[in-house]
Amino acid sequence: MDLVKVIESEQLRNAYPEVEIGDFVKMHLKIKEGSRERVQIFEGTVIARKGGGLCETITVRRLSYGVGVERILPVHSPKIDKIEVISIGDVRRAKLYYLRQKVGKQARVREKQR
Repeated sequence: MDLVKVIESEQLRNAYPEVEIGDFVKMHLKIKEGSRERVQIFEGTVIARKGGGLCETITVRRLSYGVGVERILPVHSPKIDKIEVISIGDVRRAKLYYLRQKVGKQARVREKQR
């Protein structure tokens, strides 16, 4: 019995819906300002997932006033309140880094037909 895996398994959070590459998501993040804590929404396209277990990260990208903004967040972080999947992307790649060079309508990801 590996002690590291036992401790990591206690820290894992599996309450999130299945988030895949290309999905458009709303990430509800807990932000601390002084003594108060509030929830801030960061919505964008998932362009990458890396790692596994406790150190797994997710990269979410959005355009804000014409400037690309990316956030790399640990999936099992206590700062993530919840993740909402708005639309499921139809992609054929594991990493969507090519979206960094695209602007406007070209930067969109096709939505999967249900």
